Amino acid sequence: MAMDGKQVLEIPMGENDAGAETIKGYLIALLEKLWADGERFGGKRPFGNSGWEFELYKPLLVAGAVHGTLDEYNDIQEIDSDAADKLIFAAISAL
Repeated sequence: MAMDGKQVLEIPMGENDAGAETIKGYLIALLEKLWADGERFGGKRPFGNSGWEFELYKPLLVAGAVHGTLDEYNDIQEIDSDAADKLIFAAISAL
């Protein structure tokens, strides 16, 4: 399913470490965290856990915006990360 950046921003997040309801909310929380922490910002674990990129990838997968599969635990097993990254960049540009 082809989506533009504004559509991506409105995709629901599900459970995530930022407590965001949409991809837009997650990206805003990430930017706020970066600004508040400044030089102390921890890019590996901005909200306490690693793998935070997958918190954005999963809603894209569930929404049908990118190809991939979930495992029996509902975690990402396979994902087209290049396509997901392009959509996240489009969403960032649309902010």
